[in-house]
Amino acid sequence: MEIRDSCEKRLEEHLVALTETIGERSVAVPENMGRTVAYIESFYKGIDVPAKRQSYEFRGNTVHNVVAEIVSSADSQKRFLIGAHYDSVEGTVGADDNASAIAVQLETARALKLMADRNELKASAVFVSFALEEPPAYGTRHMGSRVYARNARRNKERIDGMICLEMVGYTCHEPGCQQYPFPLNFFGYPKQGDFIGIVGNWGGGAFTAPLFDAFRKNRALSVVKLNVPFKGWLIPAVRLSDHASFWDEGYDAVMVTDTAFFRNPYYHTPSDTMDKLDFSFMARLVDSLAFFFRIE
Repeated sequence: MEIRDSCEKRLEEHLVALTETIGERSVAVPENMGRTVAYIESFYKGIDVPAKRQSYEFRGNTVHNVVAEIVSSADSQKRFLIGAHYDSVEGTVGADDNASAIAVQLETARALKLMADRNELKASAVFVSFALEEPPAYGTRHMGSRVYARNARRNKERIDGMICLEMVGYTCHEPGCQQYPFPLNFFGYPKQGDFIGIVGNWGGGAFTAPLFDAFRKNRALSVVKLNVPFKGWLIPAVRLSDHASFWDEGYDAVMVTDTAFFRNPYYHTPSDTMDKLDFSFMARLVDSLAFFFRIE
């Protein structure tokens, strides 16, 4: 319980830093995007994990993906990527979207670094904090995830699976508070928003299935899986994050999410603030991600 409590406290501290000390992290406030990059880099320095910038130009400003890697000493050569975008929509501090995911990403890195030091890490983990996911970059070649995935394919980078953390901090518990896009609303999914979702692409079962199985080992956090055909084009709502950039480059990828605007009524509004978040839920997600990387 003490370990869980300390994780919740650190997650909350990340949210304070990202949404209150820094604030809006949109392209309209480039200095705050720079402060976010520095914050993420400082975190990795603090846990003794090297980090580097992948820099590129957007509308006269230089923006940066932040990349860090924790290498496994296990015999397996597998290498998985955990990504999350750190920008917010203009006019918002983006607590759930997407500071919650950056906080979980960082605390997962802390957990995996400890596991690596104990030779408990079964695969290497690459952590990428993406610069631009929100408008006006969304859907363009300037998305941080598109820049990374495009370069990864060009350089033949090994990625055995990409985990996209997209809005992972909001829960609701009233029956009917959880919504779904058509036709999933007829599929008998839970009516309460107290689970984490994994969205994968058909054909990526060799990655999605073991990830889902690892998540189910954490009985403290319910998990629901959805596999979609044709890289999600039949249900466009499931493509609205950085995993789609990797699908489009031929990589196996999943989105791990609280389902965004199908659950969170504060999506893309100034009311998306940290007081709405469930830090216990986020800490349990860190545990679930650690289960996937732990040698059994």
